[in-house]
Amino acid sequence: MGNDRRAGWVIAGAAGLLAGVALPPLGWPWLLWPSLIVLWSLTASRGGTAPSRFWRGGLWGLAAVLVSHRWLLWLHPLDWIGVPGPLSLPICLALWLAIGLTAGLLVGAWTALVGRLEPARPSTALLAATLWGLAEVLLARGPLFWLGLGAASLPGDRALAGLATLGGAGLLAAVQLLIGWGLWRTVTATARPLRRVGVTLALVMAAHLLGLALLGDGPAADGTVERWLVLQPATPTRQKFLPEQQQRLLRQLAAAQRRALLPEDAPAPEAITGLLLPEGALALGQPLPEPATVEVLSGGFRREGLEQRSSVLRFAPGEWLPSSWIDKHRVVPLGEWVPLVGLWRWSGLSAVGGIEPGAASRLLDRPGGPVGVAICYEISDGAALAAASREGARWLLATANLDPYPLMLQGQFRALAQLRAIETGRWLISAANTGPSLVVDAHGRIGDQLPAGRPGTGILTVRQRSALTPYASWGEWPLLGIAAVAGLWRWRF
Repeated sequence: MGNDRRAGWVIAGAAGLLAGVALPPLGWPWLLWPSLIVLWSLTASRGGTAPSRFWRGGLWGLAAVLVSHRWLLWLHPLDWIGVPGPLSLPICLALWLAIGLTAGLLVGAWTALVGRLEPARPSTALLAATLWGLAEVLLARGPLFWLGLGAASLPGDRALAGLATLGGAGLLAAVQLLIGWGLWRTVTATARPLRRVGVTLALVMAAHLLGLALLGDGPAADGTVERWLVLQPATPTRQKFLPEQQQRLLRQLAAAQRRALLPEDAPAPEAITGLLLPEGALALGQPLPEPATVEVLSGGFRREGLEQRSSVLRFAPGEWLPSSWIDKHRVVPLGEWVPLVGLWRWSGLSAVGGIEPGAASRLLDRPGGPVGVAICYEISDGAALAAASREGARWLLATANLDPYPLMLQGQFRALAQLRAIETGRWLISAANTGPSLVVDAHGRIGDQLPAGRPGTGILTVRQRSALTPYASWGEWPLLGIAAVAGLWRWRF
């Protein structure tokens, strides 16, 4: 009996590790599904009590998040923001473990709940899967969520990700769990196993075919074309506020401004719409080094009363200072926003700490057509960008500073950018300090991009679109409806 219990713990932990590996940047859902078979088996373990289901499910969630979020350890060393060396690694480890433990508690609670609802029943599976999907959407609006099962199909399975046009990341998470449930019921079947295999494979194939049909094959040819010059400065964050780095950045910006100004006799298709700079490119109150030659959208900082905001600042042609902006709403806890910062006298784990959140809307109006904006961490909130599309956004801008994190985080950011483009049916440009600086079309296909980690400029082209996907139109209402039907089904039958 003791050996069986130890084996159960080992299997739960190993399955969680596998799930963490399967998430982006790898993005292989077929590697995720075996780990979901184990997760479903934990909800129905014979002789298992609710506490044992909770703890084993919690181990699964802890292991998955510790693997998928290991890039947090690259925060170390923190001496550049005044944290003493001996405290730096313990703080980074504590942050990493705290996020893993939070995920463990949530997955453990889900496992214990499903175990009480007879997980072998299809109605329970549908209810449990939709609740998980809705929980991911809800968590993405708060401070503690970055990556979940909703993003697991990218970049490896764009066909399955096409279902996001119907129900966003929440629906994708539910579909992944339902596939895992179907495979679990198949491998544990004692009667007519071949029939179960056939039905499960047919449903998986149908989901992929539907996703492909929703994506379509042709380019999204409608809408005005915009050509944006993107500056990727590749400024090390730990040196960003040194005078020599500030001067280097201003020289890069001035050179990019001059490049954006084409001769008057240049053909119209070659004209550059504007210049894009990444999150935090301009210091607080910093004007452009030269009057804007074309429209400029730059990450930077501004004050609203006594509050400091991280923003995307818009400079109209001829302006030195911004005339409009959109503030970051979903600020990073401890990294940018610290509760009761006035009492702590501590600005957090960032040289630009003490940032306060702005308005929830992600829509930036501009004469050339509104844009939906995600500043760094906000790329994980698909509902906010879908709302911006409903409000009139013609394309999406994701701006970030992902230094000093490893390329792993850039891969996750890239996958989330693809998912946001598919959900909304909008082209997306990512402008980031060290990358990824790239364009994604309305079908989630990555186009031109700049080499990661190296300074440079590049022209990225987007097309404006006004048509709304079902998800952009209805948000989570279809998934809520499915959850309600599943709950009624489970209660009545």
